[in-house]
Amino acid sequence: MSQASSSAMRLEVVPPKKIGSNILAAVCVLLVLLIVRSFWLGQIEWSVVGENLFARPILVGLVSTIVMTFAAMGLGIFLGVCAAIMRMSNNWVIRSIAIGYIWLFRGVPALLQLLLWFNLALIFPTIGFGDTFSVRTVDVMTPFAAALLGLGIQQGAYTAEVVRAGILSIDKGQMEAAAAIGMTRLRALWRIVLPQAMRVIVPPIGNETIGMIKLTSLASVIQYSEVLRKVQEVYYVNSRVIELLIVAAFWYMVLVTIFSVVQIYIERYFSQGWGSASRTEQVEAIA
Repeated sequence: MSQASSSAMRLEVVPPKKIGSNILAAVCVLLVLLIVRSFWLGQIEWSVVGENLFARPILVGLVSTIVMTFAAMGLGIFLGVCAAIMRMSNNWVIRSIAIGYIWLFRGVPALLQLLLWFNLALIFPTIGFGDTFSVRTVDVMTPFAAALLGLGIQQGAYTAEVVRAGILSIDKGQMEAAAAIGMTRLRALWRIVLPQAMRVIVPPIGNETIGMIKLTSLASVIQYSEVLRKVQEVYYVNSRVIELLIVAAFWYMVLVTIFSVVQIYIERYFSQGWGSASRTEQVEAIA
């Protein structure tokens, strides 16, 4: 063994110094503690927060928030899948309708859409089929119906682009192979392409679902009794605004945490086999 090789073997590995990152971490912790201390010592009646955390009106609003989240996302996913397939159609009329739908409902703010649906009676006093059947629009367009249409239709426009991106991520050869064995385009999409595209579609849809939990708070302006609306009704009576807003924030955080965990398991389900294949490819590439 040469002298140079022997000297190299005796070199000591010195870990890099992390003084800057340690100082930054300490400053961040200090700021967080100061913020927590400020809220703790501020003029907040924490006993009021505790009393209202599990109060019946708040829990009723929480259930309404969950119901609206699932209903709006269900409608949005249905419309999004339909719009994505229509946008990829070879028929220019169908494709144009899908593009127009996505352009319109992604462009109009969600709050404005809620107000438009809730005040639809100003445009159409009755809804029906001529003289055979008609009902008053104010009886149909309840706060729940207006919130569902406003949030669900807008979500459909966003979901359409997510689904289209997932479909485009699948190799075109699979559609050609499906056509070669006699499958229609729609059946090939439903049976072959969409199941594989779910690996790409699920993460952004999960993110949109978490966003929908918070977006339901907009429905409070049209009197839908979700958790923020219920909180407002309580603090209109006892004037404990900050305390009740903390209660609402707590429940939104709980819902977001639960949905985030569920999203992780759903992503794992649709990504089965993908991770191992990727590792195999990496090993082959290294070899």
